[in-house]
Amino acid sequence: MSGQQPPGDLSAQVRSLLEAHWDSDRGWCVPSPDTYPHLWLWDSCFHSIIWATLGDSRALLELEAVLAGQLPDGMVPHMRYGIDPADTWLGPLASSSSLTQPPMFGHAVKVLQDLGLNPSPETKARARKGLDWLWDRRRTDDGLIYIVHPWEGGNDHSPRWDDWGAPGRTKDNYSRPARTAWNKERVHDISFADDGAAQWSSSFVTCSASFNAYVAFNLAELGKALDDGDLTARAQRLSAAIDTHLWDEEEQLWSDLAVVGGGPSTRYPTSDGVMGALVTSDWAKAAAALNQLEDPARFGSPFGPTNVARTHPSYDPGMYWRGPAWPPLNYLLWLAQLRWKRADAAARLTAQTTTAALHSGWAEYWNPETGEGLGAVPQSWTGLALVMQRGTP
Repeated sequence: MSGQQPPGDLSAQVRSLLEAHWDSDRGWCVPSPDTYPHLWLWDSCFHSIIWATLGDSRALLELEAVLAGQLPDGMVPHMRYGIDPADTWLGPLASSSSLTQPPMFGHAVKVLQDLGLNPSPETKARARKGLDWLWDRRRTDDGLIYIVHPWEGGNDHSPRWDDWGAPGRTKDNYSRPARTAWNKERVHDISFADDGAAQWSSSFVTCSASFNAYVAFNLAELGKALDDGDLTARAQRLSAAIDTHLWDEEEQLWSDLAVVGGGPSTRYPTSDGVMGALVTSDWAKAAAALNQLEDPARFGSPFGPTNVARTHPSYDPGMYWRGPAWPPLNYLLWLAQLRWKRADAAARLTAQTTTAALHSGWAEYWNPETGEGLGAVPQSWTGLALVMQRGTP
């Protein structure tokens, strides 16, 4: 599979995918018109990067739409509602959620700028303010960033959250509807700032290893884009804290640190635990984690890395966040491979991702053993396969 080349019309397919999901009235792509009719923070940041790779100025509009929902004190909501949110209560705000999500807008600003689509000064200022908010409002005494709800981590049904009392702790009794209902209930445990931003939870607070890596990565990316030494220094400080407090010597991965609630599941081996390779300065740690992506006893699978280690009891290759491969995670893991000059591994991951994207019909995620499309089919963030093929970042 590593030598397989995509068809010549890959760019045309990705453009068609995004065009079909573009909402011209609102200025963003809905991830899936039927399943996901709103704006999601990191989805739209990825859409922006894909648009930029296509040379389309809608990259700027998509990124502006993400940051247009920014709250007065700086938090960037994880959702802006495109329609009535119906049965979803995500905080006291009427037009957006009160939760956040991995802040990929720092990376998006840099990619767009590098590709000649220069975001406006206002967009750059909003991106910096969003990262400032996380730094100022969501940091522990250890210097780590915490999240107050599984939805903020981006991996909302991960087995890493099982020990917070979520229903369905094994693949034999896991129920996606039951877990979703539990997630909705957890919003009622959150306290909110005056501007509506989630600030603490009485039941769920954790320093997610992947979320911390994403914040450090975006601090570093925006620091480069703005030539901002303060952001760069923050990225280095956070990366050092991640290595000090979250590195798991036994698993050879970065693991979560529970603050309120939680238990041993924070150490479950998932590919989220590899994301520290995006930012660590420790070559040995990065290599130990990245090597697991192609190890069949860990995350190595024919259609890209599994999200849960294949030998773990909770692994289910067909179940939402319990094992399938995810395009945005593949993209971020690809960036980590490139950062450490592992070009051959990056090329193999690109080939796997492209093959699976085409095989699955541009699915939201897929079975890493068979390539079967799962979730929403198609979903627009899967166009990241084109970005990986082009090698644009």
